[in-house]
Amino acid sequence: MAKNNRIRFHLLPKSFFARMLWLILVIVLFSKALTLGYLVLNEDVLVDRQYSHGAAMLIRAYWSVDEESRDDIAIAAGILWKPDGEAPLGEYHWPYSDIFQRQIQSELGSDANTRLIIGKYISSLWVSAPSLGPGWLEIPMYPHPLRGQQIWRVLAWFIGIVFLSMFTAGIFVLQLNQPLKRLVFAARQLGKGKSIRLPTNNTISEMTEVYNAFNQMAEDVEKVNNERDLMLAGVSHDLRTPLTRLRLSVELMHGDEEFTEDMVRDIEDMNEILDQFIAFIRDGRDEDLEDIDLNDLVEDAVAPFNQGEQKVRLFLEDVPVISARRVSLKRLLVNLVNNALNYSHDTVEVTTYLANKHKSPYVVLSVLDRGPGIPDEELANVFNPFMRGNQARSGKGSGLGLAIVERIVKQHGGHIELLNRIGGGLEAKVSLPIGLKLPSPE
Repeated sequence: MAKNNRIRFHLLPKSFFARMLWLILVIVLFSKALTLGYLVLNEDVLVDRQYSHGAAMLIRAYWSVDEESRDDIAIAAGILWKPDGEAPLGEYHWPYSDIFQRQIQSELGSDANTRLIIGKYISSLWVSAPSLGPGWLEIPMYPHPLRGQQIWRVLAWFIGIVFLSMFTAGIFVLQLNQPLKRLVFAARQLGKGKSIRLPTNNTISEMTEVYNAFNQMAEDVEKVNNERDLMLAGVSHDLRTPLTRLRLSVELMHGDEEFTEDMVRDIEDMNEILDQFIAFIRDGRDEDLEDIDLNDLVEDAVAPFNQGEQKVRLFLEDVPVISARRVSLKRLLVNLVNNALNYSHDTVEVTTYLANKHKSPYVVLSVLDRGPGIPDEELANVFNPFMRGNQARSGKGSGLGLAIVERIVKQHGGHIELLNRIGGGLEAKVSLPIGLKLPSPE
């Protein structure tokens, strides 16, 4: 039973708009089928009142007058008398043959008999009433309204009504569906960190309540975000000032230089952690887009790492210009290179190349190291904030570096994956689409 229910719901359209249209279509078709069935099967309206009763009255009138007057009635009514042997064999037409038979017998006697002939242009009802007179009388009829070519007119009319009903229903459902689409769009914009409110004027009452609840939620979310940013800015300011004084004091101290250098490194690490917290909160969405030569950006970002000695080697192929946020993309690369240098036993490599050239091309930026790598079961979790992978790659930092990288990649419509290298080490592979229109900051 549960399986049948799942199949039945699976066959239903997924959208509210399509389900409403299907519901209205089924109702309209069902009502038209009932109407058509009524017109076809109703004896009183289409058979008894129009044909059977009139034919019975005409036959009584024919046999009730003298023989000379019968010819006058036959000419006036267009009827024809035939002896028993010359009457044609009847045709069976459901449900009319049975209806005529029953109705004529009820009016002319149980011994009465009928034969129905329905042609394309001429139709006739043959009636034998032994209790009134011998032979058969042919009574001409117009083609039945629901037979012959007339049935197509009726069906065409019904189909036209169905399409008109569906068109009207479509407009009606579309008016109901528009507020839902507006709500979906607003929810997505709010999820991207944008300020948005839904209009409650000229909106149906049910959606007005939903819009009011959404607007209240958006206001609360923005208030929380603003308080969070203000708090973090205050914390950053309040911590940086004593850290700066502490560093100056340490540098002015005379004594063990190794101890002094360790303290300075700890202070720098604390500053770096603060920078990562601020970078994670300010995700770069407010940065303007610009056309960027990725290779130039890579060379500029890597240059500070190679001062004194070469720690990062570049293998850059020609790649097309991409639309991106320069500062965010540079932060992405710096974070990946820093992470690789922290765990690598050798120099780090940075490569760029164009992939999938003939179908949907995209630019690949990879940072490769020869560190201990990360177990496969932990690769999916290292992008979560405050996660550093296994102990082999744990160390200093806040655990926000890869979370920041993933967020920047997603803002550019790209994809990042970490791959353990053969022979040891890790590859951080960033794929960036070409020609993707990114949302501009408001």
